[in-house]
Amino acid sequence: MFGFNDKKKDRAVPQQVVAHDGAGDAAHPIDNNKNFWHALFPIVACGAGLFSDGYVNNVIGSVSPIFAKLYGAEWTDSNAKHYVSDIAFAGTVVGMLIFGYTSDHWSRTGSLLVSTIILIIFTALAAASYWHGETIGMFNILTAWRFFVGIGIGGEYPAGSVACAESTGEMKSGTRNAWFILFTNSMIDWGFVFGAFVPYIVAAACHNDHLETMWRTPLGIGVVFPLVLFVLRLKLKEPEEFSRESMKNTKTPYWLVLRYYGFRLFVISAVWFLYDFGSPRRSQFSSYSFSLYSSTIVASIYGGEGPFTTVFGWNTVIMLFYIPGTMLGAPVSDRLGPRWTLIVGVTAQSIVGFIMAGCYAKLAQPSVVGAFAVVYGLFLSFGELGPGNNIGLLASKTCATGVRGQYYGIAAAVGKIGAFVGTWVFPYIQAAGGDDVAKQNQYPFYVSSSLCLLSAALVYFLVPEIGQDTITKEDADFRTHLESKGWDVRQLGLKKGESADTLENNTAPMPCDKDQAFASKEAPSR
Repeated sequence: MFGFNDKKKDRAVPQQVVAHDGAGDAAHPIDNNKNFWHALFPIVACGAGLFSDGYVNNVIGSVSPIFAKLYGAEWTDSNAKHYVSDIAFAGTVVGMLIFGYTSDHWSRTGSLLVSTIILIIFTALAAASYWHGETIGMFNILTAWRFFVGIGIGGEYPAGSVACAESTGEMKSGTRNAWFILFTNSMIDWGFVFGAFVPYIVAAACHNDHLETMWRTPLGIGVVFPLVLFVLRLKLKEPEEFSRESMKNTKTPYWLVLRYYGFRLFVISAVWFLYDFGSPRRSQFSSYSFSLYSSTIVASIYGGEGPFTTVFGWNTVIMLFYIPGTMLGAPVSDRLGPRWTLIVGVTAQSIVGFIMAGCYAKLAQPSVVGAFAVVYGLFLSFGELGPGNNIGLLASKTCATGVRGQYYGIAAAVGKIGAFVGTWVFPYIQAAGGDDVAKQNQYPFYVSSSLCLLSAALVYFLVPEIGQDTITKEDADFRTHLESKGWDVRQLGLKKGESADTLENNTAPMPCDKDQAFASKEAPSR
């Protein structure tokens, strides 16, 4: 429908893989001589930074009950109750758009390093927030620092995820989707788990006392991972696809890009919006909202009287249900393809959500909190198997390399706006339940599950399959599109100081069989 490659897998070729689409059009040969660990390193270094996204966003939700107990009405009656948690979303949107542009027009690795530095500095400042001993002033400064933390996180999406996707082309065909998922969405999910577990450890060490230490320490620990990752990223090189196909040293023909990718971007963005707006964490209607409020939900089961170690402990158990969904779902995306995996996962999530809504009054009791955690956890797990794992795949592999950072950044920003809206809508949906506590917590699941079905329908009717070599084929198809509109494709991959006028005309058709591909191994890529 949108010009994607068909379902056929590429053939493995000794030493070098030649990527073909279903019609037999040849693409650039891919060098597969690299050692496995050498090929894996850029995938890890580029994608794993999303761990910080999961950790930073979940840890603030985890420690929010501490704010309520420590600061009382100064917290519960202030706007800070919303702003401290939500402001990072706004910063993330800004970061996605800024670094989406710089990752295309400057450098993938440079953008990653800058975003990591921002994340390290402002995560540390957030943990140390202080304002002349005034509580409200401290909340305000914490909010400001978390906005900049969001900008750092935002850079991880367009710069890190697209570089990760481009690097997976050097892995064995039939495993590329799994490697991308394991070091992007799975990293977010592990960040969510640690964002719940670290507050539990700190609360246990503090014996549920020393409340200020209990909230500052988990926030400060968020510095450790990006600091380690920064060291790894110093060794990164630009992905080969980016070096060959980028538009960083030429004027991007945005009108031609919009005509070719505009509707596709709209569809991907809409699915991502529903995903982040609607189910746990980032899955369809208020995913992030569900995670931010999961500690509150668990605390409500105990009537708000449970010790923090108990609340954080059950929150950790719930977060752990993300892990089987994303880890087991990673190879499924290679077997079924991202499209069908997303549809199956989101439909199963919807079914579990309706069950949870219908049985919530019975499940939300301290005596059956284990059953509550299992059902809610399944809801989370199916969301990760489906949209959690695959929406990023769709966004990173359905656009040409020259504009992939901006394309991904816009789609992810729209999704994050959905998450931001969800955090504000969630309380109103609860309020529709009136004074009935059970209905207050049932209604969000009814809405979320309904929107899961809407997402499944959109994906089924509007999103085609993507294959193992979709990135390579997209570059070839986009070149053809640009040529058909009279744009000089020799400008793709230009190095600094080069000009298309100074290059030899090497835009001859690429080889269309294996022998020709090997013969052209030393030929220029443009």
